[in-house]
Amino acid sequence: MPRLAYRTRSLRKIKLSTPGGRNTIHYERRNPGQARCALCGRPLQGVPRLKVPDLRRLSKTKKRPERIYGGYICHECLTELLRMKVRGEAGIQ
Repeated sequence: MPRLAYRTRSLRKIKLSTPGGRNTIHYERRNPGQARCALCGRPLQGVPRLKVPDLRRLSKTKKRPERIYGGYICHECLTELLRMKVRGEAGIQ
């Protein structure tokens, strides 16, 4: 039976064969899901799928695209939003 800290389904089980011939199970955290657009729900391009400690080590420019609303909404929703703003219609404030 695994240790109490490992008895959770949020950890991924990796079955390994050791050099001595024994089969063991290693536990590791799962990777987070892909970042999605706040308006349409489409997966965002240019946003890495990393765990929080690994994401903290990246520079700001590698965490999200360098454009307005980068890492929050996709490029297609952004073009539509800018068109609406130019026309004077309501949109994101």
